[in-house]
Amino acid sequence: MKLMPYSLGVLPLTLLALLAPPSSAVPAGPAAPSAPGAVSQRHSAAEISRFLAAFYGDHGPSPYDRENRVSQVLKERQGVSPGSDVLLCAQNKPRAIGVGPVTVAPSAGVGWATVTTHWGAEVAPGADARAEAEATDTFTAYVRLDSRPIRLDDVICAG
Repeated sequence: MKLMPYSLGVLPLTLLALLAPPSSAVPAGPAAPSAPGAVSQRHSAAEISRFLAAFYGDHGPSPYDRENRVSQVLKERQGVSPGSDVLLCAQNKPRAIGVGPVTVAPSAGVGWATVTTHWGAEVAPGADARAEAEATDTFTAYVRLDSRPIRLDDVICAG
């Protein structure tokens, strides 16, 4: 039996995020409390952007971040995919990483951004060796707006 690399538990969250009207790159203000004394703080687009930039850094998340700043779903997905890095949608370390603008969907309770990884590519035979070829790849990183502490909730690979 072949294991599926993606958990069906994240599918409803992803679909809900796609159906909810986004408020692109606009910080989400505090939500109204649902009950007296309820915690109403939600992460803003700016907070999520800072988190993702620090989490991914230049070459990928640190061992500490992998253990303490990701959802249980991602930890389990990594456990069944030891040959690839589910947080980077790759099999090795990128040369550089960039995080795009964050979109928040308050009604879905989620924010996301496109993450671009930059890879050194082989230079074709006969090509100018000084001209370094570069390849890129993208994936989408998701954060729940109410996660405390903030953590990466899901990653959807583009390819």
